[in-house]
Amino acid sequence: MTLITKKAPNFTAPAVMQNGKIIENFNLKTFIKNKTAIIFFWPLNFTFVCPTEIILFNKKYENIEKRNTKIIGISCDSVFSHQKWRSTPLKEGGIGNIKYPMVSDIKKNIMNMYDVEHPELGVALRASFIIDKHGIIRYQNINDLAFGRNIDEIIRMIDAIHFYEKHGEVCPAQWKKGDKGIHQTKEDVIKYLTKNF
Repeated sequence: MTLITKKAPNFTAPAVMQNGKIIENFNLKTFIKNKTAIIFFWPLNFTFVCPTEIILFNKKYENIEKRNTKIIGISCDSVFSHQKWRSTPLKEGGIGNIKYPMVSDIKKNIMNMYDVEHPELGVALRASFIIDKHGIIRYQNINDLAFGRNIDEIIRMIDAIHFYEKHGEVCPAQWKKGDKGIHQTKEDVIKYLTKNF
């Protein structure tokens, strides 16, 4: 099911926050507060591809935050498992102190709202969503379990969303921050194609 152009389903669930403390009533809408947001799902803690993604999101946290964008990670593990994984050193398979909330979807309600549950294994697929400042989902990408996502591509899409919001111009293939967009007119498309292709 595609959620593009639809309001992001809101949820309240337990989470481990940036300071390592557990709260029982993390709410998506309240946390975002009219900012852009990334929601990403991973299958299970203490696995293989998952820590590479979680740690890379953490390393790029400031880069994402300066784009006025929040990050929320979600899996079906308990908050206690999240907390334990955070407190485990990298050399022992841990992830260290994560700067964004790690939500527990132990009842799998959230993954069902976003339609990202693996059909056989009952865990979340590697799903990523970008929600704009109006609460609308503008980007959705889902990988099978064996394939890690490209965090830089998610950041590129945040830039594209912000560019469109500011200028009203669309972003052509391979667009990146600093590139020109296209006015939605036949003349501008012809001009762009003639110059670039």
